[in-house]
Amino acid sequence: MGGDHPHSGGPGRHKAHARTSVACFVVTSSDTRDEASDHSGRLIRELLEEQGHRVVGYAVIPDEPAQLREVLEVRAPGKGAEAIIVNGGTGIGRRDSTYDALAPLLEKRLDGFGELFRFLSFEEIGSAAMLSRAVAGTYRGALVFAMPGSTAAARLAMTRLVLPELGHAVDELRR
Repeated sequence: MGGDHPHSGGPGRHKAHARTSVACFVVTSSDTRDEASDHSGRLIRELLEEQGHRVVGYAVIPDEPAQLREVLEVRAPGKGAEAIIVNGGTGIGRRDSTYDALAPLLEKRLDGFGELFRFLSFEEIGSAAMLSRAVAGTYRGALVFAMPGSTAAARLAMTRLVLPELGHAVDELRR
């Protein structure tokens, strides 16, 4: 196998040397939640901090594309965010606009994130998993993950996908 393949040198070879603390900005995109009722955003921040990552910013914004772009382009970079984690607005409802605002901005898509999230979600909730438009990629030197806003979905995405690869993914982005 070639040296750049993630599995070259055996499983975990690169992750063994991955950074253990990443500067993260957490965003909740919701027309109905505020900081007091944002259980998913709180869970994401707690999980990040438990794993040694730094939460450098947090915002609850309306499900509006312009608001999300402002966070991605101004607020998160201003705090030195290496990863931006968005929850909410990834469904197919009339007001769900996170995917529509974010997907065209991504410079490099991490299609596996959405694919794996839907697969893992399917194991938990069945065919309704196909309604999720979870997406990830890179934007202006930062990793961006967008997941559904339910607490169960946030826990699944964070514990099974984001946290196990966060340090390694930022290292790869910096290469």
